[in-house]
Amino acid sequence: MIYYNDHYICHMEMSKTERTRAHIIASTAAIFNKKGYAGTSITDMTKATQLTSGSIYGNFANKEEVALAAFDYNLANFRRLVQLEVNKCTTTKDKLYMYIQAYHSSANLKFPEGGCPMQNALVDADDTFEALRKKAAEGIMLWKKDLVTVIQQGIKEGVFRPETKAEKTALHIIALSEFGFLMYSVSRSRKQSDEMLEIAMEVAKSIVRD
Repeated sequence: MIYYNDHYICHMEMSKTERTRAHIIASTAAIFNKKGYAGTSITDMTKATQLTSGSIYGNFANKEEVALAAFDYNLANFRRLVQLEVNKCTTTKDKLYMYIQAYHSSANLKFPEGGCPMQNALVDADDTFEALRKKAAEGIMLWKKDLVTVIQQGIKEGVFRPETKAEKTALHIIALSEFGFLMYSVSRSRKQSDEMLEIAMEVAKSIVRD
């Protein structure tokens, strides 16, 4: 069973072709997230999947199609891990905090290898892979929507300050979090990324009513 595009997929319910495609996606997802589209070779893909290049391209039109499916897979798992933690929270305030704490090293969540798939994809796509850039941008917008929804709910409940700008606050939190991921990519130090997440937490706490 794998998790893909926000659904659990049971191998018993899949055709042979679907199982092969799912295997290719799951096997190459970490490679694309770490090495990027340009950096991932067909040799990397055949080694990871234990399939021939003919088998891979018999199931996907080209490397671009595999990369896009791998991104969907990574993003779905990335979001699922965070949402599972958020769903454990019983208050709106704690849910907002968890959207930040989940990325902190103390949470010890098993995120996709290579870090944030959205940031990786945006850097990787640049101006050369528009379809991937769009998918990464959509992922950021989903994250923003999650935060805006919980902030607006908190304002409605009287938990957050009524003058709070939900979208502005959400973007502030995302910017700090993404910069934290970038700092980790540069320094390989979780201390650097954790410090940025702690600043993001201060932003979240600043909208809580006294």
